[in-house]
Amino acid sequence: MADLREILESNRRWAERVRAEEPSFFSVAAIQKPSILWIGCSDSRVPANQITGQHPGEVFVHRNVANVVVHTDLNCLSAMQYAVDVLGIHHIIVCGHYGCMGVKAALEGQRFGLVDNWLRHVEDVRDAHADALAATALGEARWDRLCELNVIEQVLHVSQTTVMREAWAHGREVTVHGWIYSLKDGRIRDLRVSASSPAEATRVHAEAVRPGAGKA
Repeated sequence: MADLREILESNRRWAERVRAEEPSFFSVAAIQKPSILWIGCSDSRVPANQITGQHPGEVFVHRNVANVVVHTDLNCLSAMQYAVDVLGIHHIIVCGHYGCMGVKAALEGQRFGLVDNWLRHVEDVRDAHADALAATALGEARWDRLCELNVIEQVLHVSQTTVMREAWAHGREVTVHGWIYSLKDGRIRDLRVSASSPAEATRVHAEAVRPGAGKA
């Protein structure tokens, strides 16, 4: 329990420091008015608010292993529907990251147990773009490209959900974006697959997966 007690103590020190530096911080944080839904990876090295410099209340977050969007995942779909219909967000950002171990497992066919079933979705991305990956150098370059392709595919999946189709059909101004974060330099890169309609989602997806595209 020593480690957990240290976490609680660290929380106390953090709360006191924040209150001293910014007295209104917690009163502002009590209000949730985000304009962004962040769909990211569960990886502990990629905390959404911290890497984007946003305060509590500014980003609504859904995370899972390898930032996957599946049309039967009611957890993710519920977060999307609540963000769009209740919170009134204007942007959905799918953010992956280079060095994603879930993507690496899918790329190399590694097996870890139950999570293998979830990573089958990333393997589907791998298989759909087998030729492009085969034309990419082995090692980190191929891993990086699959990390990008996985984000690009998930952006398309978001755009194809009933949540987004209905939102756009009713004139809601919501744009879906695909970003990728580098663990090496802390920078986020835009994969240029932003879409505000089903037709635009299809077009930018086709451009992003064409031969020669990649490495934002």
